[in-house]
Amino acid sequence: MKTLNKALLTGFSLVAATALIGCGSEDAKKAQAPFVEINKDPFPSTYKALPSVPTMITNVNIYDGLGGLLENTSVLLENGKIKAIGNNIKAPADDANVIDGKGKWITPGIIDVHSHLGVYATPDTGSHADGNEMVKPVTAAVWAEHSILVQDPGFRRALAGGVTSMQILPGSGNLIGGRGVTVKNLPNRVIQDMKFPEAPYGLKMACGENPKRVYGKKGGPMTRMGNVAGYRQAWADAQNYQRSWDKYKADYDAGKDAKAPKRDLNLDTLAGVLRGDILVHMHCYRADDMGTMMDVMKEFNYQIASFQHAVEAYKIADKLAENNICSAMWADWWGFKMEAYDGIRENIPMVANAKACAIVHSDSDQGIQRLNQEAAKALSDGQRAGINFSKAEAWTWLTANPAKSLGIFEQTGSIEIGKNADVVMWSAEPFSTYSQAEMVFIDGGVAFDRNKSETWAVSDYELGQVAEGDHK
Repeated sequence: MKTLNKALLTGFSLVAATALIGCGSEDAKKAQAPFVEINKDPFPSTYKALPSVPTMITNVNIYDGLGGLLENTSVLLENGKIKAIGNNIKAPADDANVIDGKGKWITPGIIDVHSHLGVYATPDTGSHADGNEMVKPVTAAVWAEHSILVQDPGFRRALAGGVTSMQILPGSGNLIGGRGVTVKNLPNRVIQDMKFPEAPYGLKMACGENPKRVYGKKGGPMTRMGNVAGYRQAWADAQNYQRSWDKYKADYDAGKDAKAPKRDLNLDTLAGVLRGDILVHMHCYRADDMGTMMDVMKEFNYQIASFQHAVEAYKIADKLAENNICSAMWADWWGFKMEAYDGIRENIPMVANAKACAIVHSDSDQGIQRLNQEAAKALSDGQRAGINFSKAEAWTWLTANPAKSLGIFEQTGSIEIGKNADVVMWSAEPFSTYSQAEMVFIDGGVAFDRNKSETWAVSDYELGQVAEGDHK
């Protein structure tokens, strides 16, 4: 009897222990805190396209943005998209807007990959200087969109020059200056209403003279080697940060009571680059600086989408092509500081001739108004040097290549069926000094019509202040 009781007691003990273990496991699962996940898009686009009607432009010449020329043809814009291209298309409805384009030209809308509109807004006063957070060399936590003054009259001026999209960047005073944003050039009340839907964020970085000039007497860096040490430390910190979040997720998925790492806004952005979510656009003039930055890129396994300004890109055009890096360049700016001294007017066509991605950019609230003429200068300078691109091929420097560098080529940058109807109708051949953007369509809606003043957006700053030559 004693033996039986002992066995029963032992059995009860095992059952109880098993039950307790089971309860403990359930309690552990219940005790696990909710998973912490960082929102990668806390400020989503609220952009809404303009109202539009089916629009067919007939008898028109087209630079398709891909290097092609179509003469005396038609294009149909419908429901915000390019619906059809060719000679045998018909307007889809009686109320369609049919425009006779005889003598006129159609192109994709111009895309400027380097603008400071809104962050250095006009009127040009110190209170509007919101583009450079020059308090420490690495300020990846700041976002250009949080500085943009949407009332900047420059947006309207750029629209009249055929610019339908642009990337707005922080300045170049810091090693890492912060996030850029790509917008549709459709002026609105708040910046999120202009943000290009689903466009990747950019990260502005700068090499060479600017950071060492700004920080040389503020604790450094004060040399180019100091610049590079600063980038490398930032990327090393970002790798550690990324590993800590990866470990947290792995531990959490394993059922452990894992604690999320402390969030760091600087490192959030840099880790986004390492993941491939954010595109690096790097202010860099000299060929040797660009070569160094390609080495750093490979060390930390991220991709530079573009070198901005790239005054000496012609010296390393083959390396840029090999590394799939675009160069966003001026047609003829050079010599205004030592690292810009070795610029040449043939830079853009020489880069393109090496099969690298060549882009014409502005970095100017004036230049953005006539980027077609900037491209014309680069084209003619190349031709004088024996580098013979067609005008249709040169238009890729203004549309398709910029779109590729910004990660929006699937949506815009060329005249192709199914793409956004971001289209400009020019009064004459677009490379002509006398050609004007006559109509600008963004997602098929009329954003600007030179012959209808009611479509000319007017900034608050312009009301009651009519300058000589203005018509408002």
